[in-house]
Amino acid sequence: IGGGTTDVATISLGGIVSSTSIRQAGDKFNNAIINYVHSNFNLLIGERTAEDIKIQIGSASVEKAKEIESMNIRGRDLVTGLPKSVDIEAVDVAKAIQDVVQDIIVAIKETLEQTSPEIAADVIDHGIVLTGGGALLKNLPEVISEATKVPVFIAQDPLDCVAIGTGESLKNIEVMRRSRK
Repeated sequence: IGGGTTDVATISLGGIVSSTSIRQAGDKFNNAIINYVHSNFNLLIGERTAEDIKIQIGSASVEKAKEIESMNIRGRDLVTGLPKSVDIEAVDVAKAIQDVVQDIIVAIKETLEQTSPEIAADVIDHGIVLTGGGALLKNLPEVISEATKVPVFIAQDPLDCVAIGTGESLKNIEVMRRSRK
């Protein structure tokens, strides 16, 4: 779950069995938060503030967001044009991002539906691994697991997985070239 896209893949024996990519990811979470604050507080906030809100009090679960404190945010009042400060509740942030969370879950389910029964059994045994910054959204693994009935884990270095994997691929580029022939 990156900034611009969520890429979902079922991988077996080092290859992609089924995959999908959607334009619902971190940036869409931020946009949903910006729109919510605009609509409900008449407050204009920037990307950085939305990102801070997402990191500090964002939750994929509306129910579990009730356990998270509110956050004071600052922006520009759309009525007066002056700086303004308001408190935003984690529950409201969770509600604001639910459409994006649900779109990601749909993409995961569609990818799993394209997977053969044998490989689907492996997914049930080994689970789903989340990578990218979006994987760090509070309660996301639990929400996905509940929706898919499959265990969900966050990768060891979710922010660096793509770079680490690319580096490993470059180390083995000759092996990869030979295997494609």
